[in-house]
Amino acid sequence: MGRPEMRYGAVLPAGTAPEQLELAVLAESAGWDGLFVWEAAYGPDAWCMLSAMAVRTERVKLGTMLTPLPWRRPWKVASQVATLDQLSGGRAILAVGVGATGTDLPDTGEATGLRDRAEMLDEGIDLIRTLWDGGTSYHGRHYDYQTGRMDLTSAASPVQRRVPIWVVGVWPAIKSMRRALRCDGVIPQYGSIGHDPTPSDARAARAWLSENGAADDFDVIADGETSAHDSAAAAATTAAWGEGGCSWWLETRWEARDQMRERLAAGPPRAG
Repeated sequence: MGRPEMRYGAVLPAGTAPEQLELAVLAESAGWDGLFVWEAAYGPDAWCMLSAMAVRTERVKLGTMLTPLPWRRPWKVASQVATLDQLSGGRAILAVGVGATGTDLPDTGEATGLRDRAEMLDEGIDLIRTLWDGGTSYHGRHYDYQTGRMDLTSAASPVQRRVPIWVVGVWPAIKSMRRALRCDGVIPQYGSIGHDPTPSDARAARAWLSENGAADDFDVIADGETSAHDSAAAAATTAAWGEGGCSWWLETRWEARDQMRERLAAGPPRAG
């Protein structure tokens, strides 16, 4: 199987649920391939918004960017994603990470130590996969799950044979990257490389993943900003990341959120 063509998504900026739903409809009509929403400590509920988007769109992939899995109940997340996958006809993606402790996390007693969060992330991924595969029990250090309700298990079966799970991986931290090999894609965070990330760094990460067993269709995500007014420059930017082995480009506007509507309307930065 060859490596898939690059796809183009956008991380929707903060806003009310109706505002984000409107942007999702706009983005699909403009040709984007995926829409992703924040899952904040407090704000419009990500999974409610994604479910609304599922019934208002027909083609785009839908997911969070991203879900701090150690601060969620994995069985609840598994249910939410499976529900989204059913409503969308098989378009859900789950993106997960350990969670960032410096982003207005309220003091609610959640685990904040990196080791505990990493262990909970690993177990959470395994538990979610177990439930999606029809399993009824999981026993780990952090999670002990058991149910005899086969009717509920079958009712929450995803449409996709394997819902993609993307996970944050710190490159070139090998332990972190090995976690990605258990999933379907990696959202790279470039650690101690000493410079701003470049497509060459993505190429090195892709090469390591391939050498360690990742399939050709394993997703590597790139993100950034491209111009709504210079399509050639925008396409050149994303093409360079594609040549570096990335399979998705995610358009972001972390500092200029008011520009996202215009950027979405201009269409994805696709070459040709």
